[in-house]
Amino acid sequence: MGLTGALLAIDAGNSKTDVAVLGPDGTVLGTARGGGFQPPVVGVRTAVDALAKIVGRAWETAGGAGLEPAFAQVAACLANADLPVEERELKAALDERGWSSSVAVFNDTFALLRAGVDEPRGVAVVCGAGINCVGMTPDGRTARFPAIGKISGDWGGGGGLADEALWFAARAEDGRGGPTELARALPAHFGLPSMYALIEALHLGRIPPERKHELTPVLFRTSAEGDPVARSLVDRLADEVVALATVALGRLGLLAEAAPVVLGGSVLAARHPRLDARIAELLATRAPKARTLVVTAPPVLGAGLLALDAASAPPEAARRLRGHYA
Repeated sequence: MGLTGALLAIDAGNSKTDVAVLGPDGTVLGTARGGGFQPPVVGVRTAVDALAKIVGRAWETAGGAGLEPAFAQVAACLANADLPVEERELKAALDERGWSSSVAVFNDTFALLRAGVDEPRGVAVVCGAGINCVGMTPDGRTARFPAIGKISGDWGGGGGLADEALWFAARAEDGRGGPTELARALPAHFGLPSMYALIEALHLGRIPPERKHELTPVLFRTSAEGDPVARSLVDRLADEVVALATVALGRLGLLAEAAPVVLGGSVLAARHPRLDARIAELLATRAPKARTLVVTAPPVLGAGLLALDAASAPPEAARRLRGHYA
C-alpha cells in the first residue's frame, strides 16, 4: 500500500513517545519510538521539534524517505496537554509543521480510553507516575480534570504514593507518627539501614529523585503483608480512582447506563488484589452499571483509533489495527 491517505497516530507520554503511520484501512505502515514529551520542561517548540524527528523516522519506515510527511488525519495524544489552552498551543505548533490540514490534539489519557472501547464512549482512569481521568461520548462530549497536581485536587499516582509512603515512614521512625513496616521496608529497598539514611540519600542526591517510583511496589507489597498504614494508602487510591470515574460518568450522563470504565497505567495494570477488589466494591455501590476493564495494549493503539474515527474509516479498519497490537 502507498502513502496516499495515510494517517498519523501519536502517543507522547512523559517518559516515551510512540508514533505510527497508518493506512486508511488500519494497516500499520511504519512506527518509531523516542523519548518523553515534556513541554513544561523544555518549551513547546523544542518538544515539538523532538517529536517531529520521531515522526520523520516513522514516515521513513513507512516508505516515505525523500518525501515530506503528509497525512489525511493527525491524532496526537500528548502528555501535559492538561488544559484547553495547552491543547490549543500544542495544536498550533503541530499545525505549523504542515503535516495535515486536520490535526486533533488530545490529552494522552484519551488514548488509553479509546484503546479500551469499541466506540468513543466511557471513561478512563490512568494511574502511572501520576493520575488522571477522562471521558467521552460518540457525539463529541468530553469530561476531564486539570490533573496538574495538588493545586487541582489530585492525589495518587505512583509518585504521589511513594511520597505518602515516605511521609508515614519518616514519622514512624522519629516518633511523630504511629508504627508502620514501611519504616523498615522503604530504606531496605535501597540497602539502607534506616529512614534517616534514606532521607539523607534522597536529599543529597545520592539516590536520584526519579528512583522514588521504585518505592510504589514496596508499598503494595507491604500492604499485602498486612501493614495497616500501607493498606490505608492502597484503599485511599481506590477511593480516588472511583471518585474520578463516577464524577466523569455523571458529567456525561452515563451513571444510569452500562458504560465502560477503562483502567490503565503501571499501577492499575499491575492488578494488585486489594486495590482491584476495593475499586470493584466501591463502583458496585456508586456506579452499579459500570463495567471495568484493564487495558495493557500500547496507548498508540488508541491514538490510531482516534485517527481512524476522524477519517470515518469502516469498522474493519479498527479491527485490523487492534489485531496488529494484540
